[in-house]
Amino acid sequence: QVQLVESGGGLVQAGGSLRLSCAASGRTSSRGTQGWFRKAPGKEREIVAAISWSEYYADYVKGRFTISRDNAKNTVYLQMNSLKPEDTAIYYCAASRTMLTGAVLMTPRFYDFWGQGTQVTVSS
Repeated sequence: QVQLVESGGGLVQAGGSLRLSCAASGRTSSRGTQGWFRKAPGKEREIVAAISWSEYYADYVKGRFTISRDNAKNTVYLQMNSLKPEDTAIYYCAASRTMLTGAVLMTPRFYDFWGQGTQVTVSS
């Protein structure tokens, strides 16, 4: 079993930056896929970014967000710059033991482990 704990959320003004962290513990592995999803009120959970064989970004964050991982620390990061009010959501990190690709990589049900979420609020 793997436990994921997110941190780094908060309230920021539009145009600001935040860095989310996701620390993994338990039976971790340096391989597999790590992803960030978000869920805004009234909307479905959606992919933000993921890292598997390569990095993937949803169009609505491309050029503003960067995903990275530090295998030595079992931690995945999401650097969020130029934040917009529409980025307001609960952000979840997720992990899969499989190297996901394509449409599967963007689909929540293919991830095995989830964090509890961290709130990001961007004010206008």
